[in-house]
Amino acid sequence: MKEQIAFCCKRLKLSKNISEHYQDIKASTYEEFLLKILQDEVAYRDANRRERLIKQAKFFYHKTFDGFSFEDIRIPSKLSIEEIKAAAFLEEKRNLILYGNVGTGKTHMATAIGIEACNQNRTVLFFRTAALVNQLNQARKDDVLGAFYEKIKKAELIICDEWGYVPLDREGSQLLFQLVSDCYEKRSLIITTNLEFSNWVNIFYDEQMTAAMIDRLVHHSYLLLFEGESYRIKHSLMKGAE
Repeated sequence: MKEQIAFCCKRLKLSKNISEHYQDIKASTYEEFLLKILQDEVAYRDANRRERLIKQAKFFYHKTFDGFSFEDIRIPSKLSIEEIKAAAFLEEKRNLILYGNVGTGKTHMATAIGIEACNQNRTVLFFRTAALVNQLNQARKDDVLGAFYEKIKKAELIICDEWGYVPLDREGSQLLFQLVSDCYEKRSLIITTNLEFSNWVNIFYDEQMTAAMIDRLVHHSYLLLFEGESYRIKHSLMKGAE
């Protein structure tokens, strides 16, 4: 009987979760049994989808807001901590620019927001900015740049970590500018950086293009200032040994 149920599930494109767990379902009527087994299948598929979205996002670490401190972060008045945790700004296609020194929690926050977005069944892509530019350059050389941009367009949130840490070549800067332009008012961006806007021209070289990029990013963005001490330095074993 169990094998026949498994066969039917396969033919109907239902998960094998049903055939493996239907005997565990307690119900007093056929209708209740059917409802519970369908609800279980929905929950199983939702969980698998969330796991798949998190994997596809390619986060470097799995971080959540558990234990995360907002104490040393200056947040604009129009944005609440609850809205940040819920990734609510995605509804209006707004961006976050997380600015501050290295080690102050910018990547942690960006990743936690990305994880939450995946849990809401949203498509997220996480990139170290220099690696993203390398991928754009390689896609252009391989004549698959259009396909790469199509992949980007499927995402509701794109996270560019370590923005401005590494100077870019002129072609890479142009490709990144094109990506930002394509995202404008269509999907949200999170950028983590330790570089002031006034110094972005040193990374992108072209003043006019840099100004246009900042204009597109700032128009629908919230700027969060991370003012604390580096977490890694603060909790360093070497510091504790002094």
